[in-house]
Amino acid sequence: MNEIKKYLHTELAEFEQNFNKAVESNVSLLDNIMKYIVKTKGKQLRPIFVILSGKLCGQVNEKTYRAASLIELLHTATLVHDDVVDDSNKRRSFFSINALWKNKIAVLVGDYLLSKGLLLSLNNKDFKVLEILASAVKDMSEGELLQAEKARKLNITENIYFDIIKCKTASLISSACAAGAYSTCEDEVVSDKLKLFGEKVGIAFQIKDDLFDYGREDVGKPTGNDIKEKKMTLPLIYTLNNCDKATKNKIISIFKHANKKKNEVTYIIDTVVAAGGIKYAAEKMEGYKNEAIAILNEFDDSEAKTYMIKLVDYITDRKY
Repeated sequence: MNEIKKYLHTELAEFEQNFNKAVESNVSLLDNIMKYIVKTKGKQLRPIFVILSGKLCGQVNEKTYRAASLIELLHTATLVHDDVVDDSNKRRSFFSINALWKNKIAVLVGDYLLSKGLLLSLNNKDFKVLEILASAVKDMSEGELLQAEKARKLNITENIYFDIIKCKTASLISSACAAGAYSTCEDEVVSDKLKLFGEKVGIAFQIKDDLFDYGREDVGKPTGNDIKEKKMTLPLIYTLNNCDKATKNKIISIFKHANKKKNEVTYIIDTVVAAGGIKYAAEKMEGYKNEAIAILNEFDDSEAKTYMIKLVDYITDRKY
């Protein structure tokens, strides 16, 4: 990732200036919260996808930087709202907005970020980019609600799982790639091709995240956290479809009671590993990665293409 950021050093510096300006507020409380958000920002993966997609298809310009800022505004807004919904006090090892300023303020901050993103595009007449990103926000909401609906009945099939992660995770990455491409070439066919690429990468990204929950190393979140939160991910879905009835009933019983006992969580992790759930999910992840790179290989060779492939490798090889 450091190598990619070094390659995009100039573009990322320009993006950060645009983003910092976009979140400015005359309300002192809000301005302080925005400065905290900027200080605790993550890896900026989605803006990087925007910029690399733009470079892959043409010359990065002001529209590209606005698209990158828009996607970071929308992504940050969803994270702030997610922390309220999940009653989470930490985000990237820092205190969450709701932990420091309470839920009411956090919800309003999320709303503010969404509105700033909309205005950034509307004021500059970036209507196509706004359309691409607005569709992603809709998909993310539907994905969250679909997961909540299915979690109650514990009947998430593999097909439903992929429907959920396409909406929840892949939609924002695919939209980042589509928006970046359109910002420099204004060709909807090319933009749609990068959107499909981003969807494949986004699915691989989420499967990698799911695999962390069954890992034995420090990956930045507690091992077994998805199990405790009753999230049925691909390794577990595979295991439930390929284990005996008694094992399946025991796992479902643990889920129904949201059991947080360490020995119960460890039992599920060990069972998933033994059943081949980890291996199966990893193979699926590699499959989506290869499909993404196959789409990239339809583009002419360039530095941007080389670094986009490095970014895809990072998504599946990362340690946290």
